[in-house]
Amino acid sequence: MSLRISIFDDNKNIRESIVMLLGTENDFEVVGSFSHVLDCLDDVKECKPDVILMDIEMPGMTGIEAVKIIRADLPNVLILMQTVFEDDDRVFDSICAGANGYILKNYLNTKLIDAIRELQFGGSPMSPSIARKVLTKMQQMPQIASNTSANNYKLTPREKEVLACVVNGLSHKMIADTLFISYETVRTHIKHIYEKLHVASLTEVVHKAMKEGIK
Repeated sequence: MSLRISIFDDNKNIRESIVMLLGTENDFEVVGSFSHVLDCLDDVKECKPDVILMDIEMPGMTGIEAVKIIRADLPNVLILMQTVFEDDDRVFDSICAGANGYILKNYLNTKLIDAIRELQFGGSPMSPSIARKVLTKMQQMPQIASNTSANNYKLTPREKEVLACVVNGLSHKMIADTLFISYETVRTHIKHIYEKLHVASLTEVVHKAMKEGIK
């Protein structure tokens, strides 16, 4: 079954390049390509993508605002933000709006397919520097004490270890190296953590773990 993908980017050349790149994957299908987000909800409902590639800087309305609109109506669609800027506020606003991951346009040719695959299997693709900035922002937020523990979510001992690594800002590869397990095993544990905590993104995992004192 094909993974359905929609693209929102005001640069025609970038859209066409992405379409060509995604066409190299047999199980990827581009179902929509749009130059603005003014009709984003209608566009998404019509083409029914599993994954949306969303540029932050869009004419008329930003990609961040579009994410808020889409996420309010379609909570399960996966959204990967893309931009040329590695900026704290843009990154943080995108993730808070409901984006599942983030990639710099500089890396589209070399990392886009891997980023989409990571989304597909429950991850939240971000460059290490962006992940660190988002985590730093989250750690600066006021924390609320709670009696909730990991036991309430039925996390296994290994899942608790993986969660601790995620909260500390480790990448999938770093978690694998730290815990002496494979990269695929890390992805599986993180997918289970997402399911048990009822979250859909890295930021939600970190925020919930910190807010509720899950250890």
